[in-house]
Amino acid sequence: MNARKRRVEILRDSSVALARWQQAIRLRAEWLSHGLSCEPAERDAAQAAITKLYALIDAKPPEFVWVDSPAKAYELLAGRADAPIDLTSPMWTQSDMQPVAIRLASLQGQLRHRLEQRTGSSLDPPWSATGSSALARDHPEEALRTGVRLPEVLDVGVLDALRLSLRDGLAVPLRAKLGRGSNLLGWRGQHDAPWVAHFDIRRRLGMALLGPEEAAQLEMWAQIVRSCGWWWPLADICVVAERTSAVSVETSAASRHGEVRLHNATGPAVRFADGWALHAWHGTVVPAWVIEDPAVERILAERNVEVRRCAIERIGWQAYLDRAGLDLIAAAPDPGNPGCDLRLYDLPPQLWGTPARLLLAVNGSVERDGHRRRYGLTVPADLDDPVAAAGWSYGLTAHQYRQLLRRT
Repeated sequence: MNARKRRVEILRDSSVALARWQQAIRLRAEWLSHGLSCEPAERDAAQAAITKLYALIDAKPPEFVWVDSPAKAYELLAGRADAPIDLTSPMWTQSDMQPVAIRLASLQGQLRHRLEQRTGSSLDPPWSATGSSALARDHPEEALRTGVRLPEVLDVGVLDALRLSLRDGLAVPLRAKLGRGSNLLGWRGQHDAPWVAHFDIRRRLGMALLGPEEAAQLEMWAQIVRSCGWWWPLADICVVAERTSAVSVETSAASRHGEVRLHNATGPAVRFADGWALHAWHGTVVPAWVIEDPAVERILAERNVEVRRCAIERIGWQAYLDRAGLDLIAAAPDPGNPGCDLRLYDLPPQLWGTPARLLLAVNGSVERDGHRRRYGLTVPADLDDPVAAAGWSYGLTAHQYRQLLRRT
């Protein structure tokens, strides 16, 4: 094949891939909306799908018990002798113990394996630092035009993006808040959207031909994602939680594929109908006081640096400096951020725990709402020059930092 024909073929293939990518973006948004839905559960649909899964493992239809939150489910299950399997216990691997949850997990695992074979994809693709992977992450359309395969773009633009928003951003912190109850084997309902979307989107794009049994079972899992919150199957009952009643998210400046993170400056970022809630500040999970009752005394007593930072940002750096009574050491224009100043404050050891100073700077990048975020950095206590302190934060000398055109 001569070079001209090859270029024509690449253009034709990339045009098809670009059209599919645009469709994938719309489908990704559809699945993200299911994962973030705060509508009441569609109980009939959820129960029908779960009952079908029970039938696939030759289990009788369970009695459904609905609760308002995962926390309420754990309270109910903790008192049962036949509570779902505790994943920290080695007993669940014994061959003579095959409760419903284990059989469903096996069923799901087998389906995912077959779907990976059908689609030629993986739910755990090997990490790659190649240029094509970076291009697919940051500039998907350009990647497709230059010959990067659509499946690679889908991995980072659909699977990774949904996992970041729904698994890492929602399910993981909710599990952490649940504590010991997170060890009980169950499923995440609406927050299981990433793996379902991974296969469903490829199917809907015409990139995989599924057998009737595979398609039917995938639809059962998809129907659960679209219908309810977390759920825990037992032999006689299935405990199902309602969906979240409120979720507050934002799109960060670093978002490339519609990723969102939890954030609410005035109340819970996640709330369930019974009041069980989670607070977050720009994606960082924090105690409720950080959002609802921030005070300098609490900030000074807080040991976690990230929580402390969020609390300071919540009340505002200048308000914190004024209330904490920090002494200004020096101020200077920021060479890396024209029009903005660098301000260096002393941090007494009894205030911060170790000798240090605080550099107050302005972000070089504009936020989505048009303003530039002010932030603070702790720097060594022996730095007296704000410019030297800013350079230190980048691993540069003061002279090197002064040569920067603009930092981000």
